[in-house]
Amino acid sequence: MEEYKTYKLEDITKGKGCYGIAASAVPYSPSLLTYLRITDINDDGTLNRTGLMSVDDANATNYLLEPNDIVFARTGNSTGRTYFYDGSDGELVYAGFLIKFSLDDKKVNPRILKYYTHSKPYYDWVHSFDTGGTRGNINAKTFGNLPLVLPSRKAQDRIVEIMKSFDDKIEVNRQINDNLEHQARTLFKSWFIDFEPYKDIDFEETEIGRIQKSLLVKRVSEIPHTIETGRRPKGGVGEISSGVPSVGAEHVKGLGNYDYSKTKYISEEYAASLKTGKVNGYELLIYKDGGKPGYFIPNYSIFGEGYPFEECFLNEHVFKLDFGDKGYNAFCYFYFWTDYVMNYLNAQGGKAAIPGINRQDIENIQIFAPENELVKRFGDIVLPSIRQILFNCKESRRLSQLRDALLPRLMSGELKVNEIEMP
Repeated sequence: MEEYKTYKLEDITKGKGCYGIAASAVPYSPSLLTYLRITDINDDGTLNRTGLMSVDDANATNYLLEPNDIVFARTGNSTGRTYFYDGSDGELVYAGFLIKFSLDDKKVNPRILKYYTHSKPYYDWVHSFDTGGTRGNINAKTFGNLPLVLPSRKAQDRIVEIMKSFDDKIEVNRQINDNLEHQARTLFKSWFIDFEPYKDIDFEETEIGRIQKSLLVKRVSEIPHTIETGRRPKGGVGEISSGVPSVGAEHVKGLGNYDYSKTKYISEEYAASLKTGKVNGYELLIYKDGGKPGYFIPNYSIFGEGYPFEECFLNEHVFKLDFGDKGYNAFCYFYFWTDYVMNYLNAQGGKAAIPGINRQDIENIQIFAPENELVKRFGDIVLPSIRQILFNCKESRRLSQLRDALLPRLMSGELKVNEIEMP
């Protein structure tokens, strides 16, 4: 029988909890330190790499994270969210709404806290501070008294080894996906921004910028397509913890980068009754509305094959745009990130009383037509990479689900650590 001991968090740390720097975030710059805020931490404890900001403060270096540090969100609906720092995400300065504890590797395997803080006992403890419908604040002293029931160091090491094997494979998939997308973006920029294949041919100034004259441009309305949006179920979503995913652009951080922790669900019965909003294949998904009055930031165009799910439905905040051609949809995914499209959608979205875009806004977008030979070639080249990205994304979801199912059973001793084979 594995022996367990009860600790307080401060029993296994070097010193007490420290609050982060109270400084304003500034636009990201490679010449400045990266700022870690609550919003930069996904619910699963990973770093949200989109929208990272920098910090420009003389005291910022005093708040740099060191390997084996763990930070806790101390306020708001994110109270209790954690991020374990191992140095792999580069230098990070932690913000004021985070509390840092430096774990002592002579007393505990530091990574066990990364996993413990995603276990049921930890979530139960955090929710014990909820007041009514509001997530309660937790200060440094209270976090220092966090109760931890841990197995022996040998068992901790084995649990960490098993969990890390899943994380490592998921990270490899992420890096492969990032590399594949980077290659596709580089090719798109070469062909359709810098027009490298047309350097010695005439150009002209147009609404979408300076382009090569021989490229045919049409409005979306002139190209065969379908546009539809999802529906909001009666009573909303999220009341059930499983079923058919109902997802929106807020869940997706880019191509093949889905935040699984934010998934909400609708019942299978309700999904069967829906006539619109199902993601079947390689469609473009465009954030329809959101933001604040007078200011609209669409969540770009999202490309997916049912996201990382076998089946899912869009919520009411997302348009699905499909040209009926996977290769052309792939081209459009990258085209919709261009300055012309983003500036146009922001301008249109800001005109409404409730910021957002409509079907006509999308159909008025000017775009290189699918008849262009270079557009066809781009789709043929990029499509295999898209398929690989989506395969990796689904594999990562399967691995994360298996990891999360194993964790509580390993932590409780229900499963013996020597009985588990690593992926």
